[in-house]
Amino acid sequence: MRKRYTAKQKAQIVLEILKEERPIVQIASEYGIHPNQLYKWKAQALEGIPKVFEEEHKSEKATKAMHERQLQELYAEIGRLNTQLTWLKKIWHRIYREVTATK
Repeated sequence: MRKRYTAKQKAQIVLEILKEERPIVQIASEYGIHPNQLYKWKAQALEGIPKVFEEEHKSEKATKAMHERQLQELYAEIGRLNTQLTWLKKIWHRIYREVTATK
């Protein structure tokens, strides 16, 4: 029966390989894995490293876009509130004049 390794276990083994403190043959013997498999895992890990930083960049872009959207919504709300305030000031002066004129 073949032994299955989790992604976390594979990552730990690849980190050991990348440290280059022991030969791959020794690591393979310790874990009971063929050295060719370890070379494949190492290649996959090295190939995947740039994707980690791409994902980071994508999340930064998404966060920035979300902030821009929120900023636009806030400016729109400020515009609506200013319009309402101006209208209320005009109405208030009319109402105030009518109330003071009837006294």
